[in-house]
Amino acid sequence: MNFNRRQLSNDQLLNIYKELLYPRIIEEKMLILLRQGKIGKWFSGIGQEAISVGATLALEPDEYIMPLHRNLGVFTSRKIPFKKLFAQWQGKKSGFTKGRDRSFHFGTNEYHIVGMISHLGAMLGVANGISTAHLLNNDKKVSLVFSGDGGTSEGDFHEAMNVAAVWSLPVVFLIENNGYGLSTPSNEQFKCKQFIDKGIGYGMEAYQVDGNNILEVYHKMSELTESMRKAPRPVLLECMTFRMRGHEEASGTKYVPQELFDEWGKKDPISNYEAFLFAEGVLNDTLKQEVYDELKQGMDDDLAAVFAEPEVVADTQEELADIYAPYQQQITEAQGPKSTKRLVDAISDGLKQSMEKFDNTVVMGQDVAEYGGVFKITDNFYKQFGKGRVRNTPITESSILGAGYGLAIKGYKAIVEMQFSDFVSCGFNQIVNNLAKSHYRWAQAADVVVRMPTGAGVGAGPFHSQSTEAWFFHVPGLKIVYPSNPFDAKGLLCASIEDPNPVMYFEHKALYRSIEAEVPDAYYTLEIGKAGVVASGDELTIITYGWGVHWAIEACQKLGINAEIVDLKTLLPWDKDTVKTAVEKTGKVLVLHEDTMIGGIGAEIAAWISEHCFTALDAPVKRVASLDTPVPLAKDLEENFLPKKRLIEALEELRAW
Repeated sequence: MNFNRRQLSNDQLLNIYKELLYPRIIEEKMLILLRQGKIGKWFSGIGQEAISVGATLALEPDEYIMPLHRNLGVFTSRKIPFKKLFAQWQGKKSGFTKGRDRSFHFGTNEYHIVGMISHLGAMLGVANGISTAHLLNNDKKVSLVFSGDGGTSEGDFHEAMNVAAVWSLPVVFLIENNGYGLSTPSNEQFKCKQFIDKGIGYGMEAYQVDGNNILEVYHKMSELTESMRKAPRPVLLECMTFRMRGHEEASGTKYVPQELFDEWGKKDPISNYEAFLFAEGVLNDTLKQEVYDELKQGMDDDLAAVFAEPEVVADTQEELADIYAPYQQQITEAQGPKSTKRLVDAISDGLKQSMEKFDNTVVMGQDVAEYGGVFKITDNFYKQFGKGRVRNTPITESSILGAGYGLAIKGYKAIVEMQFSDFVSCGFNQIVNNLAKSHYRWAQAADVVVRMPTGAGVGAGPFHSQSTEAWFFHVPGLKIVYPSNPFDAKGLLCASIEDPNPVMYFEHKALYRSIEAEVPDAYYTLEIGKAGVVASGDELTIITYGWGVHWAIEACQKLGINAEIVDLKTLLPWDKDTVKTAVEKTGKVLVLHEDTMIGGIGAEIAAWISEHCFTALDAPVKRVASLDTPVPLAKDLEENFLPKKRLIEALEELRAW
């Protein structure tokens, strides 16, 4: 192994040695503790330390890194105290996640690290968001995101690379090519010879280095990042290395031929660098021992201190409180002149005024700039706010949602438009595992609003008409807003953008241009989590939202029913108090929604009413919903799918009790 010190002084070479050796010392201790049964699991990076350490040392301290399992050197090179790291690994309250997650599944803005989640590839898009913030701020910074060779098979990898190239984002995509994805060798993971061959396909530079040569990694990263700060662009860096232990210790290494261990054992990054330092006169036996003792000093004391810490004791109130970022909504009252607005106009108005009020808002989505979005919500926005803040995206739902999260980490408010809510399935992981869990896991607010054009009634068929709100209703950490009229649409959108938590904001396509109302021209907000009573009556209660509100009003007028009609407006969290009051007022309840019946939001509401309002009921709680089929295309089939006709029958039955 050839080392080129270039202009590095002896002190710099020695410091690099200390940084390289420290994660090895920690890992050797962890393996002992694992065999002793004192820790539960370990993902070893032995033999790969040069990549993490070399890459981290080449970055500025405030440049974000998104590492993986085997990148202990990132955390140690950023000077995170060992005691804090070990508390995290042991699931102690003093760790980064209060015992809620393990190993390197955490983030810390103090050290500018955003740790991984178990779904490989998810953080690649997040790096894009952080670097988008770098461009918007003109702060001449880069971000670094790691991927294993196996993880490059993920769709997130391809999406993120493509977006970074199109947007000229200063991101280093570092691939640790260690020959295996868990137990699956490279020839069963990908067909290309090497990952640098992929660079041309994305229109980006790609380089390959010996990942076990600490100076080669450090020099190449230093060159690239210095250049990228001046001329922002993404770069793919492939680091060739080998995993000397199992994917995690329990999986073993029987699937790896011994000759590979023999070959790569000779390429150990630490022993080879030590030999170089001895040859250069930088290191000798005495100094080597001193360095080892210095690094190991205090480790045993820290281990004992963390082991002595009590196990986490569950506090239900604290667990529930940490689901959302702390936020006390301050209502901006609706006042001043009004004008007639359709739903689509009210949404566009609220979005534009929010962008004017908050200059840290960024709108992203397919065709949202010059085209104005397929529903023209953002028509001409790019002229007022510029294409930096109104960003056309490639067709990459997952990567763009991840970028929204990255922007939030850097203090921006991201608004991501799904062209149709149906397409959000392609970005599901980012929403339910990154955005929703962010604050609970590491106290990072995910300030992202996902706009969701939704619903049937427009003859769009199975893939442009689905009601997808129930997909997210089960996910703690999200908020779900679903207005039924222009006034609520504007006020609730403005409120959603103000809220630092992730909000799924649903907009019914069939209502965009079919309803209108008097809406204040000025900016205002409405309370998230508060339902409204849109009709007062004492005969029975209908609980609904979205298009269902209009069906309920129409049906009651047709049948002459004096009904209390509750518009939920917010589905998560939903307003139990208003529902309970309405149930107790009439004693008869029907829950209505456009979504299909089985597993719909109505099932939860009906169950809650049965459990908490049973003594007030004079009849069984009825549910009315669409057929349990995909949404059909033909007009007659779609009308049969929707619950309008069945609503009439259900109301007559309920009134007869």
